[in-house]
Amino acid sequence: MSNELVIIVTLSLLIFATPFLAKITRLPTSVLEIIFGSIAGTVGLLHHIELFELVAEFGFLYLMFLAGLEVDLKKVINTDKKILKRGMFYILNLYILSFITVKYLDLSNIFIAILPLISVGLIAALIKEFGKNVKWLELSMTIGSLGEVVSIAILTIISAGFEFGYGGKFYETIFYLSIFLLLILGIFKFLQILFWWYPEIKTTLMPRIDKEEQDIRLSMAIFFIFIAIMVYLKLEVAFGAFIAGIFIATFFEHKKALPHKLSSFGFGFFVPIFFIYTGSSFKLSALLMEGLVQKALMITFLMIFIRVVSSFVFIKILGFKNSLLLGLSHSMPLTLLVAIATLAYHAKSIDNFYYLAFILASLFEVLIVMTSIKIIMKLKQTNGV
Repeated sequence: MSNELVIIVTLSLLIFATPFLAKITRLPTSVLEIIFGSIAGTVGLLHHIELFELVAEFGFLYLMFLAGLEVDLKKVINTDKKILKRGMFYILNLYILSFITVKYLDLSNIFIAILPLISVGLIAALIKEFGKNVKWLELSMTIGSLGEVVSIAILTIISAGFEFGYGGKFYETIFYLSIFLLLILGIFKFLQILFWWYPEIKTTLMPRIDKEEQDIRLSMAIFFIFIAIMVYLKLEVAFGAFIAGIFIATFFEHKKALPHKLSSFGFGFFVPIFFIYTGSSFKLSALLMEGLVQKALMITFLMIFIRVVSSFVFIKILGFKNSLLLGLSHSMPLTLLVAIATLAYHAKSIDNFYYLAFILASLFEVLIVMTSIKIIMKLKQTNGV
């Protein structure tokens, strides 16, 4: 009981204090939550008891749900076809460069899937800082949303491989995933037609004037239903949470305040616990492990390098500096990198050394990329570009 009380008090203080420290340090709150989680874990204030692990797992699923909320399929589909083609070529380039790099450096095959990961979570932080009307950021979010869908799908496939191996059960799982995706596409198409003919259904489900918080209730119902479906099909639960977020963003766009309400709830409580939990699994003494920092820096360099090189497919649209900024903005897949590293470690696909290296690399990426973007933006403003 004393351990539980210490964990509750420690979590409460960290959740409350990190936003203030983020303003002082100008670092993303999630980075500080991981850092302070690591410190608290090292000094013995945080222990991985069952309740802590359960809430952290829910925080991760809610984070995937919020990531899905950033993806409006209608906007992605209606994007200029030339830009979409370049975006697909950009994502393909990431995987080609990843494959070549992994084979050349003789790394584990899991790196082929990890190096190209894209997550739009921290792109949203850049939009808050630099505004929505910045062309490279707008394009970064669109292409990043597409890349995140690909990344989550690959995460689901890899998770199935980790759990069942790459035999008959694995291919059975991929079959179920394919059927699930086809059904989801069919449902999306059906609802698009239904809501076009009967738009009042949307406002009935989520009234514009809502005194009963019906929008939150329906969102949570959809969230848990998709999780239940994925559990039943034995697929990666995070993918279900992600699809649930896309569903809400695509069909209930009339509720402009809903994403903010859902993210306020998530980033105010559940998501910080996930990041603090992740940090607590990284003891500071690990920094003294031989070669760990060098390995983390290598991972960081490779992930930034393949994105920057690939981003130059947009050079005719954005120019050199903005293409560079787009590539950098995709070089912070903090949530997905932590998620897939955790999955790989639990499945014994990577050892503890590489798990710690990936966690450390996720922090290095944010620190290096955020600093680099701010410097380039200041230079652009100074030069009047």
